[in-house]
Amino acid sequence: MNSEIRKILESVQRGDVSVDDALLAIKKEPFEDIGYAKVDLHRSIRQGAAEVIYGAGKTPEQMIGIIHSMRKNGQRTILITRLSSEAAARISEVCPLDYHAEARVGVIGEFPQPCGIGKIVVATGGTSDIPVAEEAALTAEAHGNEVIRLYDVGVAGLHRLLAHMDEIMGASVIIAIAGMEGALASVIGGLADCPVIAVPTSIGYGASFGGVSALLSMLNSCASGISVVNIDNGFGAGYLASMINHMEVRK
Repeated sequence: MNSEIRKILESVQRGDVSVDDALLAIKKEPFEDIGYAKVDLHRSIRQGAAEVIYGAGKTPEQMIGIIHSMRKNGQRTILITRLSSEAAARISEVCPLDYHAEARVGVIGEFPQPCGIGKIVVATGGTSDIPVAEEAALTAEAHGNEVIRLYDVGVAGLHRLLAHMDEIMGASVIIAIAGMEGALASVIGGLADCPVIAVPTSIGYGASFGGVSALLSMLNSCASGISVVNIDNGFGAGYLASMINHMEVRK
């Protein structure tokens, strides 16, 4: 059963919410049509995580309208990905926005308390991969996860990774982010006893083909238990990691 509906039903059981109010929360309009966007208000009920705003290609005014709809309908934490600094400045004039320039991520509202079954480790091959890693880490934190960051632990100096075996073995899911040849995911996949989500980045010299080389390496990994998301898709990795980290919670 979806965790959001479960919370509503448990509130009814405790007497905190009336049956009529609970029914209204479940039956309320599934989306709001604001002309240029249909804001999905039922996503948290269907999937356990509210809608996220993809900022690239949207004007600040469009995003402000979507934010207003989300806040009006009770969304407490709003995540905006691929948000430019110019758009962030305009949105900040209307509502409080915590902007993370390196990740191009904006957050409205407070991060929820971690409620997953364990910890998510976000590891990068190099410092150049950190912007994608921060997108993944912030996405995971915005969805109620405790995140451990292990940056610049790539295979060019394998001892840097091996110095963090406690964190690797204690994780419930690991996000491995790397460009160049993308070997970090295979190494971590051969060490860890949890799912590994590989994220190829567009970092590398000419023959890396903008991340295609790392993507193919990760897809062809001989280590078991590795899934791969698209090039530079930190958000997708953070979201998937959160789903994995909440599987026991979602009964």
